[in-house]
Amino acid sequence: MRKTPDIGFRNFLHKPSFKPSAKPRPFKAYSFVPFSPLAMLDPTILTIGGIVLGIAFIEQILNRWGVIDLADQFEKVMRFILPVTFYGALFYFLATFMF
Repeated sequence: MRKTPDIGFRNFLHKPSFKPSAKPRPFKAYSFVPFSPLAMLDPTILTIGGIVLGIAFIEQILNRWGVIDLADQFEKVMRFILPVTFYGALFYFLATFMF
């Protein structure tokens, strides 16, 4: 069992500090984070992108079939969903990918 060093109040104020009894061991730290385009193949981003492309594809099919009213409703929804989805996926990618 080690004895705790006892110092007085005056020594505490005027003495900088005790030297540590054990020397710190040196260690090496490596940081290697590669940037790969394959990181874009995140399943969450691909799923969201597939849903958005599917809705756009359905809108085009409705235009070709002549159901213009329903296609206009899809267009109004997509006008809001596309920017929100893009910026949301971009934020998700930047938040989860470690640079």
